[in-house]
Amino acid sequence: MNGRGGRRNPYQLTDDSPVYVISVAAQLSGLHPQTLRQYDRLGLVSPDRAAGRGRRYSARDIELLRQVQELSQDEGINLAGIKRIIELENQVAALKSRVVELQQAVEGAAAAMQQREAQVHASYRRDLVPYEDVHPQSGALVVWRPKTQRHD
Repeated sequence: MNGRGGRRNPYQLTDDSPVYVISVAAQLSGLHPQTLRQYDRLGLVSPDRAAGRGRRYSARDIELLRQVQELSQDEGINLAGIKRIIELENQVAALKSRVVELQQAVEGAAAAMQQREAQVHASYRRDLVPYEDVHPQSGALVVWRPKTQRHD
């Protein structure tokens, strides 16, 4: 869906669209194609596959390749550590998404509860009034009878 409420164009490219062959992805990420194949084998970056089984990388995959390279070269983290970092980041993203879903569900339930509460309050009888005992020690009983209308 797009922002105007219509259907999403199936030909529109997103960050997850697998469009880059391995040579282009290698060039865009600054890595050797063999490194990309190794990362795929290790499960660090798993691109989609085309009909002929060729790898197709998305813009998100290329960003992840750059992140793997940065963690490996600049931070000195081994590939097993990088894989665990990626797994944990994916888990955090999934949990954040779930929190948003649950917050929306809670807000919806609260709104429904408030609406139901308003309906209950609206249904109260308005002819009943609170009784205040003005002489608490008297023990007197007060009976109220509505005026009867005479039909002469």
